[in-house]
This record gives sequence, C-alpha cells and structure tokens, in this order.
Amino acid sequence: MSTYITDGAEIYRRSFATIRAEADLASLPTDVAQVAVRMIHACGMTDLVADIGYSVSVVSAARAALQRGAPILCDAQMVAAGVTRRRMPADNEVICTLGDQQVPRLAAELGNTRSAAAMELWRDRLAGSVVAIGNAPTALFRLLEMVDAGAGRPAAVLGIPVGFIGAAESKQALAEHGGLEYLIVRGRRGGSAITAAAINAIASVQE
Repeated sequence: MSTYITDGAEIYRRSFATIRAEADLASLPTDVAQVAVRMIHACGMTDLVADIGYSVSVVSAARAALQRGAPILCDAQMVAAGVTRRRMPADNEVICTLGDQQVPRLAAELGNTRSAAAMELWRDRLAGSVVAIGNAPTALFRLLEMVDAGAGRPAAVLGIPVGFIGAAESKQALAEHGGLEYLIVRGRRGGSAITAAAINAIASVQE
C-alpha cells in the first residue's frame, strides 16, 4: 500500500492549492472565483470554470439576501443536507418541499414531475429567497414559469441541475431569462454537491 497524507489540515491546504494552480480562474470576478473554487473542490473537476455562467451581481445579491435572513429553497433533500448550517449568517431556514404529502396530487394536476410540483409550495417564500436547484431540470423550468406568471422573484437562483434530459436547456433558459441573478454550470454537469458547495461558499465569501 502506498503512503498517504493523514493530516486533515494539510489535505485541505493542498487541495485548494491544487485547484488554484490548475483552474483558470483569472476570467472570473473575485467573488465568483471564490465560489468556483469551492464548487471544484466538491466535484474534482478543475475544468468546471469554462462552464460556469453567472450574472455579475449574483454572489453579492445572494450573500446580502442570506444576511437579511432569506430562506434557502432547495429542490432536493441532498442539496438541503449539503448546506452547512453553521456557515449561514442569519440562521437561515433551509427548505425542501419535495417530500410534502401534497406533492403527488399537485404533480398529477400539473401533469409534471414531483420536483416541478414541489415548486408550487414555495410561492409564499419565493420573494427575496435564495433558490438552489441541483437535481431536477423540471424544477428549474417550473420556477421560471412561475416567475414569468407573477410569482415573487428570488434574490438569486443557483440553477445547477445535473442530467442528460433538459439539464443544459433549463440552465440556458435561466441564463437567458434576463430578470434574475443567476449562477449555472452549462451543459450536463451539476448536482447536489456542487450546488450545496456554492451556497456554502457564498455565505463565506470575503467582501
């Protein structure tokens, strides 16, 4: 068996040093770059930078919302579980409605997935919230439909669903929406770990 590093702090230091050495962060604003480093750490892919899309003020808008106590609305329990509560600046509520007993009925009424139907239970919390979608493209599409129909506008949307069907398209739709602060990973890549890492990083960004 080969030798390996057993010092947790040293592993942490070397990991982030490796990311900063290998990832091309120069094209990103400083605050977005800080978030990107954490996203890369969550997935191990330093080429992720090329696929990151964002609105210029997304990090500052999301961080300000968190500081005001905004809830974090998650499409999946895996995203919610990955949010480090102790990092949140205002004991922010982390909400996932996918398991609510109303969701199967709503999905049948809408003719859509349960992930999309679960968005309906966000309506009274959407305005000023931070939305984190890491699993379901249908949830992101439905969110955009709801906003276009007059639902409250989130302070920021982290739209990073993973998948082969609809993931790339839903993220492109968010980027082209024009009315929302957003952070995406273009294409098929995404997922709960990257999305939660982005939330945790935003809460910790140095101003």
